[in-house]
Amino acid sequence: MYKIFTLLFALLLSFVLFANEPADTTYWKSAGNYGINFTQVSLTNWASGGQNSIAGVTKLNYSASYKKENISWDNRIDLGYGLSKVEGLVIQKNEDIIDLQSKLGVRASEKWNYSASLSFISQFAPGYSDATNTIKTSNFFAPAHLVVSLGMDYKPTDWFAMMISPAAGKLTIVNDPDIDATNYGLASSDDNFRIEMGASLKALFSKEIFTNVSLSSELGLFSNYFENPENVDVDWKVAFNLKINDYLSAQIDTRLLYDADIKDPVDNVAKVQFKQMLGVGLNFKF
Repeated sequence: MYKIFTLLFALLLSFVLFANEPADTTYWKSAGNYGINFTQVSLTNWASGGQNSIAGVTKLNYSASYKKENISWDNRIDLGYGLSKVEGLVIQKNEDIIDLQSKLGVRASEKWNYSASLSFISQFAPGYSDATNTIKTSNFFAPAHLVVSLGMDYKPTDWFAMMISPAAGKLTIVNDPDIDATNYGLASSDDNFRIEMGASLKALFSKEIFTNVSLSSELGLFSNYFENPENVDVDWKVAFNLKINDYLSAQIDTRLLYDADIKDPVDNVAKVQFKQMLGVGLNFKF
């Protein structure tokens, strides 16, 4: 299993090195977006009750795509971090994501590519499951998920793509001794990583559905061939973006996660995870 995963990674790396040849920059297209949202609540003698609070979230998204003849290479990085402070409680993070995606394609037909992809997801800072920050559940590279896939990519339009991978390797890393690694599917709390082999599917949708209103959705599925293949990992992101003017925008972001190997630290049971964020703030494109 280790040899198979190493081979997959080596193949992807060789493809990336091949695609990263010195080339005319006209074959590249890139776009970036930086946003910051801020909310604050202040109450004085408020009869109906409540607590003072302050919160802020910052996000950076950048994509770079290369296309020349039959070769295409799509790259994306999404970074986000946010904090909130409610009066009487310690500071908690409300957003923390490192998401790197890279996909290399070789044209097979008008709508299909032979493809290899790499996906890496982690977070920047420690996370806790309680209001007093005593039960640590995450940290940088704890966990981190690396998925390397080989398969076929179907892209009938500019706003939709779906990659089907019968050969996919998933590496889960928990590089923090203070975190119970068994909550992320590792065999024991002393282990640092786990390798799975299986199949994956990733579907992407991104389009302006109304004037100044865009919708993006990303669905990722993974099934382990050798251990409970019926337990499919699900990672589904949906985002609405409303452009107010060149610098102001409103966003609704949701993310649904399910992984039978990830256990709730309190009752040690796998659960559907869901996060929703609504924000209005400054937005800069580059």
